[in-house]
Amino acid sequence: MPAQASATTVAESLQTVLFETTMDDVLARAVMIREFERAPGTGGTPHRHPGSHIFGYVLEGTYEVQVDDGPLRRLVAGETFYEPPGALHAVSRNGSSTKAVRYLVFSVSDPTLPATVPE
Repeated sequence: MPAQASATTVAESLQTVLFETTMDDVLARAVMIREFERAPGTGGTPHRHPGSHIFGYVLEGTYEVQVDDGPLRRLVAGETFYEPPGALHAVSRNGSSTKAVRYLVFSVSDPTLPATVPE
């Protein structure tokens, strides 16, 4: 059954869970849709999602992302990114020093593996 939306704030970043369910007919994978809002000039630390496919969609602002040793990408509203399971999310930050960035993250995860592992 889908969960109600809930919000958490962590160091200049707001995360709101918009949808969450378990896909019982697809190896019991957990599906979640979250909205992130990151303050100007802030970013996360390098990390991995061992059992998750991560799909991102920028709603507004500029989001900078680098996956593994791929290029640093500056994404704007309407652009997307993907992280395969276990990939290094080397860069995750707001690309602006003056405006917030908002983006959606869709994840399909193996709930038996850690959600996030810091580097």
